[in-house]
Amino acid sequence: MKNLRLKSARAAKDLSQDDLAKACSVSRQTISAIEKGDYNPTINLCISICKALDKTLDELFWE
Repeated sequence: MKNLRLKSARAAKDLSQDDLAKACSVSRQTISAIEKGDYNPTINLCISICKALDKTLDELFWE
């Protein structure tokens, strides 16, 4: 399932996939795969993404 909330939150912060990836110490491809629903991130990566986007886990990752 695509993670449109993540994509929307990233866009709202005016961050590219590459910007978010660098902030979370992962590759741009990893962020792209998460947004497409092709990759299930670890809890630590989820937390890192949430911190970078000022969001909670529930806001970005809970269905």
